[in-house]
Amino acid sequence: MLVGLRVSPRAATRAPSSPEEALISPEESLQELAALAAAAGARVADASLQTRPRIDPATLVGSGKVEELKAKIHFHEATTVIFDRELTPTQQRNLEKALEVKVLDRTQLILDIFARRARTREGQLQVELAQLNYLLPRLTGHGAAMSRLGGGIGTRGPGETKLETDRRRIHQRIHAIERDLERVRGGRATQRRQRQAVPLATIALVGYTNAGKSTLFNRLTGAGVPADARMFATLDPTVRHIMLPSKRRALVSDTVGFIRNLPTTLVRAFRATLEEVVEAELLLHVVDASSPEAAHHTSHVLATLNEIGAAETPRILVLNKSDLLGGAPDTAALARRILGDPQHQPAAYAAISAATGAGFEELLQKIDNVLALDPVSPAVFRFSAADGAPLHLLHEHARVTAIRYDENGCEVRAMVPVSLKRRLRPYLAATPQEAGL
Repeated sequence: MLVGLRVSPRAATRAPSSPEEALISPEESLQELAALAAAAGARVADASLQTRPRIDPATLVGSGKVEELKAKIHFHEATTVIFDRELTPTQQRNLEKALEVKVLDRTQLILDIFARRARTREGQLQVELAQLNYLLPRLTGHGAAMSRLGGGIGTRGPGETKLETDRRRIHQRIHAIERDLERVRGGRATQRRQRQAVPLATIALVGYTNAGKSTLFNRLTGAGVPADARMFATLDPTVRHIMLPSKRRALVSDTVGFIRNLPTTLVRAFRATLEEVVEAELLLHVVDASSPEAAHHTSHVLATLNEIGAAETPRILVLNKSDLLGGAPDTAALARRILGDPQHQPAAYAAISAATGAGFEELLQKIDNVLALDPVSPAVFRFSAADGAPLHLLHEHARVTAIRYDENGCEVRAMVPVSLKRRLRPYLAATPQEAGL
């Protein structure tokens, strides 16, 4: 069962807690909660929306609504009630005692989905860290079971309670995970430096969850990333290369989808993953253009990009699922409406269908146009027999036109990006003019 709350604007004195809350109605938020519940494998038996002048500090929705929920739980034989707001420890304890079923809030539901979807060691550590940070202030909600004295050698200090022991153990585990994630972050930084050392631009796919990023990623790169209609189908970032129309190669990374009110514990835990977005040279902001909530989703993604420090990164607005719009829509007007700026033309946008491949040539050309140029020029290099790594680098990222071997190694002529030529400067054998190129 799902439960939402509308605070009546006529009686409430509080302002919306976030811009997203002011934009998205409680009904739309409850529909999104139903999609999240389905993604977690739940079958929704009933959904109800309570209107109150203010939040009840004891039960969120008030005692009358709690009695109504008890009747619905009995009628549907429900085993779980999910609330579309974050519950305080007191509210969760009171609701579980009154309803006698498992009670979850929106944050716990998202954490559960992330725990189900994480496949790599990094992803699992990130989810566990978020879960522990969420659990720590809620230990007191477990009542008397947490107030017993701990037993066993080394499990407690003088007078230490079971609650204090649990807190200490959780703190120790959090510190251990953070150390592991710092090592992951260091490894990612090393991989990023290695990528930046070669002339490959980096592109990150961003967007609201279920906008079609993974389908687009598979279409661009031929990767086999799981792509379906479930929210948060992709958690662990994947990096692949693509060939642009100018014959330049670029790296594309698929990242976790954003969502309204993404728990701050998850944002902190997925810092290493979000750094892929921050460090990218170009963002493909994928939007489900067929969704009536496209403008709201876009507003939230832009706010999240600003929060993580990626607001100034060049972006292309990718209007995905354009095949579901019908006819030949005015894509410029659609882009302006989705961006919430009807007076100005977006800098770069493209209407595509990741499912059918429509519009891909235009998208690739726009990526080519927006990415910073790396001019290609002729050069001659001299490699010894021990210079296998730089020779491989040249073959990998330049167009080799001729190779001449002799007893001391080889001479290679190639059309080389300027950035790669700078990296291989110690091996330059002649200027283009001296080599007759």
